[in-house]
This record gives sequence, C-alpha cells and structure tokens, in this order.
Amino acid sequence: MFQVVRGGSKLVHEFLSAVHSWVLKETVVLKEQLHSPTANRLSIIRVGLPFSQMKPKHAQHHSMKLLLRMNRWDGIWDTGNMAAALENELEVDNEDYYSLLNVSKEATQEELKSSYRRLCMLYHPDKHRDPELKRQAEQLFTYVHQAYEVLSDPQSRAIYDIFGKKGLEVEGWEVVERKRNPAEIKEEYERLQRERDERRLQQRTNPKGTISVGIDATDLFDRYEEDFEDVPGGGFPHIEINRMHISQSIEAPLTTSDTAVLSGSLSTHNGNGGGNINLCVRRVTSARGWGELEFGAGDIRGPLFGMKVFRNVTARCFVTAQWGLQFSSRGVRPSATTMMARHLDQNTMGYLQWRWGSQSAMTTSIVRDTKTSHFTLALQLGVPHSYLMMSYQYKFQDEDQTKVKGSIKTGFFGTVVEYGAERKISRHSVLAATVSIGVPQGVSLKIRLNRASQTYLFPIHLTDQLLPSAVFYATVGPLAIYLAVQKLIIMPYVRAQKEQELEKQKEDSASEIARRKQEAEAAVLLMQESVKRIIDAEESKMGLIILNAWYGKFVSDNSQKRERAKVIDVTVPLQCLVKDSKLILTEASKAGLPGFYDPCVGEEKSLKLLYQFRGAMHQVLSGDTEALRIPKQSHRIDPET
Repeated sequence: MFQVVRGGSKLVHEFLSAVHSWVLKETVVLKEQLHSPTANRLSIIRVGLPFSQMKPKHAQHHSMKLLLRMNRWDGIWDTGNMAAALENELEVDNEDYYSLLNVSKEATQEELKSSYRRLCMLYHPDKHRDPELKRQAEQLFTYVHQAYEVLSDPQSRAIYDIFGKKGLEVEGWEVVERKRNPAEIKEEYERLQRERDERRLQQRTNPKGTISVGIDATDLFDRYEEDFEDVPGGGFPHIEINRMHISQSIEAPLTTSDTAVLSGSLSTHNGNGGGNINLCVRRVTSARGWGELEFGAGDIRGPLFGMKVFRNVTARCFVTAQWGLQFSSRGVRPSATTMMARHLDQNTMGYLQWRWGSQSAMTTSIVRDTKTSHFTLALQLGVPHSYLMMSYQYKFQDEDQTKVKGSIKTGFFGTVVEYGAERKISRHSVLAATVSIGVPQGVSLKIRLNRASQTYLFPIHLTDQLLPSAVFYATVGPLAIYLAVQKLIIMPYVRAQKEQELEKQKEDSASEIARRKQEAEAAVLLMQESVKRIIDAEESKMGLIILNAWYGKFVSDNSQKRERAKVIDVTVPLQCLVKDSKLILTEASKAGLPGFYDPCVGEEKSLKLLYQFRGAMHQVLSGDTEALRIPKQSHRIDPET
C-alpha cells in the first residue's frame, strides 16, 4: 500500500516548501481574522472559506497519507501532530549543509556530487597517516557525508529546507500512499494544519481593550488672570481630567462555526457616568455569509437587542444589514443600517451606507489603499449632520513603518482640519499623534498608543479658540518630546537590551563555537597538502592565488568606540576552494564553509580578500551572506595605490 518516494522528488520538494510557506502565512492571517472585529470579519468571507467550513475535496480523508512511525510502540501519529511537535521543539541549527558543501540552495544533483567528491578527496581518512589527523579527518568526512546524504535525497532535502536538521530526526515523511500525487498530499496536509490551528484557536480568547482619558488643558492658553489673584496657587494653570472611557472584550469559540463575544464598557464625563455589557453570538452559515445576534444592557440606555447579517453577493461585492431595538423609559427606539461595498479595482473599494433611526443619514465613500498611500473621500447627507470629508495618508517604506496623514472635514457643524503622524516604536507598539483644528471646536491634541490588542487614547483639549500659540505647541511639543525620549531613553535602553542579548547568545553558544573552532583548525591542517598543489598549479599558469583572506567583524577608522576587530584568517580554506582559477561562494553564511567558524556571534560579518590574478593585485570586501565570484576586473588595485 505504501512506497518510499524517490521518483518525482522535485515535485515533492517544491510541494513541501510551498506547504511550509503557506502554513506560516495563512496561520498568521487567519488567526488575526478569526479574532478581529466586524470590519476584519468581513474579509474572512471575502478571501474564502474560514477554517471551520473548509473540508477536504475527497471523502476518504480518514486514511492517512503521511504517517509517523514511532519507535517505542506500534502507534501512528498524523502529520498534524508531527508538524506541531516540530513547531514547538525545533531550534535554530548552526550547521548549514549548503554552506558546508559550498553550493546554493538551488544546486543540482551534479553540483552536489561534484562538491561532495572534492571534499571527500580532501578529508578521506586513508590519506592521512598521523593518528590525530586521521581522527579529525574521519570526523570531517562524516559531516560531509551526512550533508551529502541529506541534500542528495530530494525528500530529506525538502524536510531540511523547511525544518532544518532537527526535522530530520523526526521519523516519517517518507511513507506516502502509492496512489496519491503531490497535489493530493498537499491538500491532506493543509487539512491537518487547519484542524490543528482550529484546536489551538478554541483554547484561546482574544482580549481587546481601549482606555481613553480626556484632558481639559484650556487653562494653558485661555485663562482669566483676575480669577486667580486671590486664590492660593492660582498662578499655576489648572489641568483636569474631565472624561474617561474603558472598554474590554473577549472572544470564545463555541463550535467550529459559532463564536461568542462578551464586551463591556464604563464611561464618565464631568462627574456623570454609566456602563453597559453586551453579548454577541456569531455563526458562520456558509462560505458566503454569517449572522450575529446581540444582547445588551446598561444603566443609561436600557436593554438592547440587535441582529446583523453579512452576505457575499458576487466575488467583488458584498452587503451587510443590521437591525436593533433599544428599550428605555421613553419607549422603544428601532434602528436599521444597510451597507453595500464593491471592489472598483485591485486597491479601491466603494461603499454606500443608509442609516435609519435617531440620526438618519446616507453616506457614500471611496477608499483607495496601496502600499505607499491611503486615500478616503466620503460624503454624508443626514439629520442632524451632513458633511464632506477627505483624508490622505502616506506610508514610508522604512523599518519603523512611519506614516503621515492629513484630513479636512466640513459640514453643518463647521470645519475641522487634522494632521499627524504615527510610528512603530517597538515590536508590538505603535505611537500616533494628531492635531485637530476646527471651528468652533478649537484646538485639540490626540495621542494614541497601540500595544498589541490594547489601545490607549489621550485626547487633550487645548483651547476653544483658534490661537496660533496653541497650534504651535500642539505641533512642536509632541515632536520635541518624542525625539528627546527616543534619544535619551528608548535608544539607550534598546541598545542595552541588544547588548545583553548578544552577550547571552555568546555565552550560550560558547561551547558550540569552541567545537566549531577546533573543527575549523583541524580542517585547515588537512587542507595544507591540497593547498600546496593548488598554489603550484595556479602559479604555473598565473592563475588565482589568495594572498590574504580575513573573515569576521572589521572596525572602521572613524568608529566611535574603541572596538577591536574580531576576524580569523581564512586564506587556506579559500585557496582550497579555488578551481580552474575561479572561486565561487554562494549566498549562504560563510561561517559554515570548511575551515571557517563564527568569530563574533550575533554581529555583522564580512569577508575581505587580497588576491593575485594574472600577476595583478586585487582586493574585495564582501558581506557575510553575499554571493562572491572572483576574479573580477572591478577588484583590481591601481598599481600607484
């Protein structure tokens, strides 16, 4: 029933690589979508079937195609368990088989075999009579043979490319059902991954919270001096917190298609406050739609009952509808909202919304979102407010994901102009500041901090009038404070954290580096005779001769710190790799090359070469993971220099 996969192995390799990439991407995307608010829940249906609705194309999915045979007992684990174990237990392996053989990850079988034969001739134990050299040669020969065994077998190579060396220690992967092709195996693997992720999602909640603290700072710019003449301490501006709002929500999957969301909020304004609690039950009815029932209660508005449905009309269009009944001492207030959205092109969406109730309105908007910008144009006609709004956001393509934005909104209530910026300040935190200038609203500064799924808002009302001083300080103040904190606190802290992590990494890898150093020194000794022959052959035809080669961290003359260069001499190992007056290094880290090791763990490394070709001197400096091919005319040194 089963056979070992050998033929068609290139397809298997491509399939496993594709599966790994798909799992990493889809797991992250779908986790976020399943735990997202309503706006994101819409996109789950638009992109396709949710986890709970995805089913295998073939009914016989109960028969496993990928099996894991256990040594301790004759049990069988499915691939989902095997992948879960790998994800939880695998660690980064410093041994790079591609770098050891000096081949690229796209190397053919002929290239692998050529490199393997060459290294076998170099490290074969029978070529060395000295007992110590013979022992070291046997060890290196074993490493090379192991690397070739893995990379020459397409299926083992695919597992190694995905999970690293540790993945090869998990038995299995090689047994598949005879009648299954790679596409069907991939389908089964995706199903198992989805089931595993569903189990994980059901064990988690997705807490989300918002804390908003409103600050009244109008006394800073607009005050009456006579009010403070006879009041002790009246010379200081009076700043107070006049409103607060706290909300929290959690999600709990009930079944594969049902999810419950429990949320609550508390608000206070000028000494008066209230709160409410809501329970929402959502069911995914099909691949094209879902529905929600909402129940709520509060001390101000009273009980609430609502219903919401979503439906994909076409591949480019969807609609939502929402109805609600709000019960209070004044009676029942019904409300309804309907929205239709359509993809106008790849990056543009059009929305048309109708709202009926206490604030009836008709709204239409166009939203264009690209990699570098976000544009919104909206028009609302309603009671009591009608307005026209336009906003634009530019996205810088930098590491901190900096964005600057501006908007203008005008209507029956007046005109408001806003501008601001946001920036990623840590892995999970985003800081944003927005200045709002309006008539008759005045000048306000809004500060927002997003930390994972928590949001902290600080709206600061500066003045009721349009005062240039308020606008100036609202603009310059946050920027100056941010730059000062960034330079004096955040950057030193991050730098200290990185240094601590680097020191810890060095301590943890000290024994491994010592072992690799010993192996590299042994490899250099074993290369001596071969290097002599290569140099003699290259000198006879004025070929490529490596005069000096250094690998590690180099220190520039203008370095602010008194750093010491951390480099090792790799002249012999590189000369040993010269063939037919050429030296070719792949894009893998050079620390894995024979005769190399990492002299500065966690730091940026380079390779510096001084070589001679056709009697002329050449020099080149190459990055650690950059591919290198010499000789080149551009490396030639001016004789006068």
